Amino acid sequence: MADVPSQNANVVAEHLRSWNPKAVAEVIEFRDETTIVVPRALIRATAARCRDDAALQYNLLTGATCLDRYPHEPRFEMIYQLVSIPRAEKVRLKVKLAGSDPVIDSLVPVWPGANWLEREVFDLFGIRFTDHPDLRRILLPDDWEGYPLRRDYPVEGFRDIPDTSPSSGKLFRKSSTP
Repeated sequence: MADVPSQNANVVAEHLRSWNPKAVAEVIEFRDETTIVVPRALIRATAARCRDDAALQYNLLTGATCLDRYPHEPRFEMIYQLVSIPRAEKVRLKVKLAGSDPVIDSLVPVWPGANWLEREVFDLFGIRFTDHPDLRRILLPDDWEGYPLRRDYPVEGFRDIPDTSPSSGKLFRKSSTP
């Protein structure tokens, strides 16, 4: 159940709408926290506007994470948590991504601190970030198969098991079942 919209939600959403009417797809208020859903094509410009607009001043990116809603579509939700230190306010920007095309613009040009946050999301969820300066795994080995925080990833992971079929010519095969 959503709470009554706060003044913060109205101010941020209206500033963004006055800048670009398409920048705000939806505003969600829950437990006094504001989430603004932004179209994928506008995330970098919207984030820069949140940072540069004198009325908003969201000058700190405190977190970036992802939510996998498998089997529902759009499958992924990329979430950025912003803080305005001068105004002592927080807001979330959320972008919904289809499972067939999990690609979004990197926010490293807006907030350089997004670098490792986006690498972690790439490593664990497989979301690709356009124009990211160093998009590679950060937690798992380079040869790791799959993305372990996706909901369709095998619970016990992949592991080598003896291959008992005489025709395969291999000693081990990958398996996701015990």
